[in-house]
Amino acid sequence: MAGIISYGAYIPLWRLSRDAIAEAWGSGSIGGERSVANNDEDAITMAVESAIDCLGGFGREDVDGLYFASTTPPYKEKECATLVAAAADLKPEIVTADFGNSLRTGTAAVRAALDAVNSGSAKNVLVTASDCRTGYPRSNYEQSFGDAAAAVLISDAARPAVIMENSYSISNEMYDVWRLDKDTYVQSWEDRFIIEHGYTENMRKAISGLMKKQGLSAKDISKAIFYAPTARSQQGLARTFEFDAKTQLQDLLVSDVGISGCAHVLLMLVAALEEAKPGDRLLVASYGSGADAFLLQVTGEIEKIEGSRRGVKGFLNSKKSLPSYVKYLSYRGLLEPQPGEPFRLFPAATTSWRERNWAIRMHGSKCKNCGTVHFPIERVCYGCRSKDNYEEVRLSDKKAKVFTYTLDNLAGRSDDPTVPQLTVEFEVGNARSYAVMTDCDPKEVSIGMPVEMTFRRMYEGAGMYNYFWKCRPIR
Repeated sequence: MAGIISYGAYIPLWRLSRDAIAEAWGSGSIGGERSVANNDEDAITMAVESAIDCLGGFGREDVDGLYFASTTPPYKEKECATLVAAAADLKPEIVTADFGNSLRTGTAAVRAALDAVNSGSAKNVLVTASDCRTGYPRSNYEQSFGDAAAAVLISDAARPAVIMENSYSISNEMYDVWRLDKDTYVQSWEDRFIIEHGYTENMRKAISGLMKKQGLSAKDISKAIFYAPTARSQQGLARTFEFDAKTQLQDLLVSDVGISGCAHVLLMLVAALEEAKPGDRLLVASYGSGADAFLLQVTGEIEKIEGSRRGVKGFLNSKKSLPSYVKYLSYRGLLEPQPGEPFRLFPAATTSWRERNWAIRMHGSKCKNCGTVHFPIERVCYGCRSKDNYEEVRLSDKKAKVFTYTLDNLAGRSDDPTVPQLTVEFEVGNARSYAVMTDCDPKEVSIGMPVEMTFRRMYEGAGMYNYFWKCRPIR
């Protein structure tokens, strides 16, 4: 029977106080803070982070499918799932697919993965959901939205950690929230209408349909994991089914993350699984052009999932405050800062394809003769001069430290004027590589400082986004 055997999450380092947003506009604050993707992050880079977090302790060669769900993908007519799979260093012989255009697309991808595994067309499918939505400046959405990603690994393992018992879905056509193909900002109809006739009505139908189908009542559920646009609408829905908001209702994460689009219900699920015990029954429901409801059963295997992953807990506790609302606007591309030194490189599709193993997968070459590790991949070993006698090794998940560095005050943008450029030394073969550091205070960089690699967007050129690996202080 198909079920979940692993899970992971990602929440950006930067958080913006909602009081700062309200102060900028002279309006009211809903309190708390929201997560903000850095200026080199997007839906793809966050999905890669969550996928790597999910795959901790699991053989990547065993994954034979990856589904990427997002309402804010950086590409159209180019599959994003293949890029996520490559950056996560999955084998090429896998099934990939993009899911989009609905806030319910995260659970749609989970359903598709379950169907694929149950049918036998795949054994292990990694589902990633990631969103980076933008609300109109001064709107409620600007405060309530947040950026995040989540991932679950669906498998036909003999004893999964979480078993899918049943599901129920409905489709509903209405204009509640949407974006036209030319829009930057999320549009919406009047709140009372979309909450009452959109969210509440459809979620009630899906949840009651599933509970009736299974012959369940509220007392049979350990945790109710309900996506919602606001805490008030979530609690109102819970009261309808007589769930105890204090003991049964999963935290919406609105006060410290914000609502992260199609990734949000999976983010809540990951948070619930971090606290789940064998025998727990979880009721998961998501909304968007209808609703999906799933009934999950937690097994004893949940206790065997390794604790190396950061998950929601780890990323919630690892944070820095964004100093100003203006910087948020800059990171979002809504306010153009003075540009830094331009890249004088022009990406090419042929070069990107040829160098994908070291540039996207972050593979180095390990000499079979003397064991020297090089990055990027080198045909000739600079240790023993043997030629084409190497094997590729993954460096993206290896520990490293700062070997040497310089603080470049000319290359940065006006909002991030100083760029730490450094050489990192990996624990594998003492291999060294040039890297740019992100998510850091340049004043805190030091020789010997532990760092980890992170997949980021570098620049745009020739009509393409260029992605590569940077380093950051260990979170």
